[in-house]
Amino acid sequence: MTERFTGSFTQQEPIPEEGIAAALAVLRHGRLHRYNTAPGEIAETALLEEEFAALTGAKYCLAVASGGYALGCALRAVGLRAGEPVLTNAFTLAPVPGAIAAAGGRPVFVEVTEDLVLDFAHLEAQARATGARILMLSHMRGHLCDMEALMALCARLGLQVIEDCAHTMGAAWKGVASGRHGLVACYSTQTYKHMNSGEGGFLISDDAGVMARAIVLSGSYMLYSRHRAAPPAEAFEAIRLETPNVSGRMDNLRAAILRPQIATLAGRVARWAALYHEMEAGLAATPGLRLIPRPDEESFVGSSFQFSLPGWSDARIAAFLARTGARGVELKWFGADQPVAFTSRYDHWTYAAPEPLPQTDRVLKGLIDMRLPLTFSPADVAQIARIVRAEVLAVGQAEEAALAGEAAALRLAD
Repeated sequence: MTERFTGSFTQQEPIPEEGIAAALAVLRHGRLHRYNTAPGEIAETALLEEEFAALTGAKYCLAVASGGYALGCALRAVGLRAGEPVLTNAFTLAPVPGAIAAAGGRPVFVEVTEDLVLDFAHLEAQARATGARILMLSHMRGHLCDMEALMALCARLGLQVIEDCAHTMGAAWKGVASGRHGLVACYSTQTYKHMNSGEGGFLISDDAGVMARAIVLSGSYMLYSRHRAAPPAEAFEAIRLETPNVSGRMDNLRAAILRPQIATLAGRVARWAALYHEMEAGLAATPGLRLIPRPDEESFVGSSFQFSLPGWSDARIAAFLARTGARGVELKWFGADQPVAFTSRYDHWTYAAPEPLPQTDRVLKGLIDMRLPLTFSPADVAQIARIVRAEVLAVGQAEEAALAGEAAALRLAD
């Protein structure tokens, strides 16, 4: 009998009981707004910022309403000018160029390699051609480039780096936490990320001026003294009246849900690693399927899994996806002509007027993606890998049979 997977690729783990209890306490007292506190009370949001700063090793942290807001806030905080070019990976998701455009910038896409990281040669060419001074580096799907080499290149090019760490909370490059190389780092706590509050995000930085602007931008109403993971008061003096309020604060309810998840992040990262390696082992040496290599210097979070079907036609990939879907395996394809659900690519974002990127087009044409939620067991992942492997082979065999049939027909016609 053909096996079929019956699990859900979108079902997350429940919120920890400690988070549920803390959320109920906030609901009962009603002080959801981060600046609405009782005498002597420290807001859940202020405590969360302090704890997340300690987790990452950053001096300063700001909790905000979403990861996308964090990206836009970071751009404004570093002084993005209207119409200014901002470099970013061509392989990313819509909130990244969306944040650039919404903040008044112009997204300029950079080619990616077959290993799904930034192409340094094209980055240098784009930086010189545009005169850009900002790189919004997207660690898309958790793939880290050589961060030491990148930062050296960006220093030479005069590029300030904003790290999009939506997929790398808990990851590191040579032991340095993702988000600690650039001037600012942005994280997401949307449901499918590594901590779950439905929506939410963080900015971290060691730069007092940047973080002071970010806090005022987020809608501090001059109550910045209530922030604990914040620069000293003097950092706000020069900017507090010239910085607009673009409200995007996190509330105490979401902060209460998130605080217990900080302590358990390392354990979740280890569980994701086990699932990722199970999938990797199950798909290894499958003819026609290429796994994405992970460098030894990278400590990654395996919350999603990517592989490539290089050289496959659109029709062949569509047949493969139909077959795996019929067997309960939900895969995303970055080569599809139209954006589907959470999957889209640089040439779909017409507001950015993207120029063709042939290398990225070739990479994305055969790129397949899947979530690995922690509600999966290693046995679930092993089953998914068996199904994927079987259907890769089945589609390949069907194509070979069709080609053999066509060749035979041609010989008979001769």
